[in-house]
Amino acid sequence: MVLVGNHAPFTWGKNAAKAVHNSAVLEQVAKMALLTEQINPQAPRLKQALINKHYERKHGPDSYYGQAG
Repeated sequence: MVLVGNHAPFTWGKNAAKAVHNSAVLEQVAKMALLTEQINPQAPRLKQALINKHYERKHGPDSYYGQAG
């Protein structure tokens, strides 16, 4: 999934059904983000260390999550 400013989002999947599912997931995540901002405009952002940890565990050189095994 990719959000692009001034454009609709892009979603992909292994097939059309997965792409539609990913679009629905993106919509729910966006809704949760909007509601969070409405409830608390000062809600803190995720710390970069946590973002990096979740990214690296799947995509980093020592990845261990979501790997075919």
